[in-house]
Amino acid sequence: MAYMAAISPELASTIAAIVDGGSLDAAARSLHITPSAVSQRLKSLEQQLGQVLIVRARPAKATAAGESVVRMARQIALLEHDALSALGLDAAGERVSIPLAVNADSMATWFLAPLARLADAHGIDFDLHRDDQTFTARLLESGEVMAAVTSEQTPVAGCTVAPLGVLRYEAMATPAFVERWFPDGVTAAALQLAPFVDFDRRDTLQHTWLRSRGLDEQGVPRHYVPASHDYAQAVLLGLGWGMLPGSQAVDAAASGSALPLGGDPIHVPLYWQQWNLRSSLLDTIAAEVIAEAAAVLD
Repeated sequence: MAYMAAISPELASTIAAIVDGGSLDAAARSLHITPSAVSQRLKSLEQQLGQVLIVRARPAKATAAGESVVRMARQIALLEHDALSALGLDAAGERVSIPLAVNADSMATWFLAPLARLADAHGIDFDLHRDDQTFTARLLESGEVMAAVTSEQTPVAGCTVAPLGVLRYEAMATPAFVERWFPDGVTAAALQLAPFVDFDRRDTLQHTWLRSRGLDEQGVPRHYVPASHDYAQAVLLGLGWGMLPGSQAVDAAASGSALPLGGDPIHVPLYWQQWNLRSSLLDTIAAEVIAEAAAVLD
C-alpha cells in the first residue's frame, strides 16, 4: 500500500486562510507571509493530495476536497485553543475566531446577546455567516462554520444536534395599510391585490401563510427587502404586509405600530448543530446559546 504523508497543519491553515480571505493576497496578509509563499503552500498540498483544493476565482473558493482540509484546519485551531486554555497559556496567545452560521431573524431578535456575553468572558472573535435557516447546515458540511442555527433536525455528518425552540412568525401590517388594503377584512380577494414584503427569493414564509388562506402567491405584488431589520422597517413603514418574527411582532403589536392580520402563525423549529468534537470552548458556546434560546423562543 502506498504511504500518504500526513497533512501539515500549517498547509491546512493556509487553505483556510485563502477561503476566509477570498484570495491568495488576503491570505498572505492574514498569515504575514508573501503571496508567493501562499501559492507555494497551496501548490505543495495539492500535489501531495493529488487534488485541486481551491477554485481560482473571485472570491477564491474551496473544492469538495478543499472543504475537508478547511474543516481539519478549523478543528486543529479549536483543539489547540482548548489545550492552551487548559495549560493556563491562553492569555498570552492569540484570540480564537469561531465561525458560526445563523439565520437573519435569529440574529436580529435573540442570537447576538449570548455571543456578546461569550466574547466578553472568553475573548472570542465570532465570524457570523448569515443564511436562511434551511441552508445554514450546508455551511457546516463545507467546513466554513463550526456550528449553526438551522431548521434541519437531522444532524449533518460528523455533527451533533440539539433543539433550541420555535421561532413564531405573525402576519402583520400597519393600521394605515390595513385601512387602505383591507377595508372589508383580510379576504382572499384583498390579499390577491395587497403587496407583501418578501425577504428574498428563497424565503417562503409569506407564501406559506398565503397558501394557508387558500391563495397561490403567484401574481401577488411583492417587494424584496433582504435584511431582517430592514424587512421589519419596511413592514412598519407600510411598504407591505409581512411575517414578523418573535420580539419584532410582539413589540409592534404592543406599540400599535402594526396589527396582526389573523390566520395561523407560522412556527419554525430551530436546532443547534455543531461539530462532534470534544471541545470545551465549543460546548461553552452551545450551552450559552441553548440557554438564551430556552428563555426567548417558544
